[in-house]
Amino acid sequence: MANEKVSEFYAAVCAEHQIKINPDIVEMLEKTTVTEKVTLKLTGNNRLRRIQRLDDKDVLVLSKCLRNNKCVTGLDVGYNNITDEGVVHLADLLQEDDSALLSLDLMFNNIQTDGAKVLADSLQCNSTLLSLRLSGNKIENRGAMHLASMLQVNNTLKELELAACDLATQSVIAFAIVLKSNTTLRSVDISRPLLFSHQEEWAVHFSEMLAVNSSLVELHLGKMGMTDTGMERLTEGLRLNRSLRYLDLRCNRVTRDGVRHLAEVLKRNQTLEIIDLSANRIEDEGARYLSEAVAWPGCVLRELSVSSNNIRTDGLLSLSRALKVNKSLSHIYIWGNHLEEPVCQAVRELIASGRLPPEQTDVSPYEVDGRVFLAEVFHSVRRHCYTTNSSDPLTDHAASPDSASPPHTESHQLVPLQPC
Repeated sequence: MANEKVSEFYAAVCAEHQIKINPDIVEMLEKTTVTEKVTLKLTGNNRLRRIQRLDDKDVLVLSKCLRNNKCVTGLDVGYNNITDEGVVHLADLLQEDDSALLSLDLMFNNIQTDGAKVLADSLQCNSTLLSLRLSGNKIENRGAMHLASMLQVNNTLKELELAACDLATQSVIAFAIVLKSNTTLRSVDISRPLLFSHQEEWAVHFSEMLAVNSSLVELHLGKMGMTDTGMERLTEGLRLNRSLRYLDLRCNRVTRDGVRHLAEVLKRNQTLEIIDLSANRIEDEGARYLSEAVAWPGCVLRELSVSSNNIRTDGLLSLSRALKVNKSLSHIYIWGNHLEEPVCQAVRELIASGRLPPEQTDVSPYEVDGRVFLAEVFHSVRRHCYTTNSSDPLTDHAASPDSASPPHTESHQLVPLQPC
């Protein structure tokens, strides 16, 4: 198939299986004749034009077309109508001896427990896939347990996303246990599980994992229902960790007491660069704890989000003063707090002086009748900074502020990949 257009082969396979041709797939496959490595982007959430969403039959044909194809190294089929049946076809593709796929994005499809098991079984013998994104699929506890078991065998996968997959306490703890011995995974997202226990056992296990894991650099623990007790347990492991650079704790129940423990870690930790605390409730006193840590000599924090934390003037002004002392903190996000005029003036001064670039915060100052106000700008803390889409996901400790992975675009397009 080296000299044959993939789109023509796709039409032939559709005819063989009596499957209706999807014009969006044809359009994308026509562009795969280029020699560079590409990600085939066939997401189904385009608001700008009408898209024919992929189903299991489309995946069957697509998987046959991608066999022996060394050009397509990434497949993004998020936001479609793929079920467990479609996953079987993708698993067959992953089990090929010469599979070229490095990344597979199946976010927000209709994959359930059986589909997760099929994927887990295929990845036990796969040695090429680096990134698997399953967020938004209801694989539930049993499906997650299959994936956790797979990680005991697979030594290739570097990124795993399982946010909003209805994980339970058992599977969350299973991932923590597996990560104690797995030395390959660099980024894990298990945000928004379904945890009904108030004892936060998972935090104890993740703390123990962080104390011994030396490979994980990005950890997403949003919407875990974490309280100050859970934060205290987690920071016990963070004190001993020397690899984690990105910690996502958004949408939890952390207050000033929990942030006090995190601030103490930041004073001594030499690797944590990005922390997302948005949508918690740290208030003024919590902001002062963070300000003290940011101003502490040797703090390496580069991005901090405290959006929607009920912080008032005193706490926000302490953060602005800390910014003047700390030269490494380049991004800060504060929208959703109490932005009174003294705060507005302080932010305007930071931006006007060049200390805080306008594109690295989520507010923009403006003046009306001699008074300064702040407007919201739709910037937020970067996601997936240290994953397979980064220029050097494993060793780039000082990634450029503008090197963020592109957001989940809502159109069909080809995205060039960096060579491995």
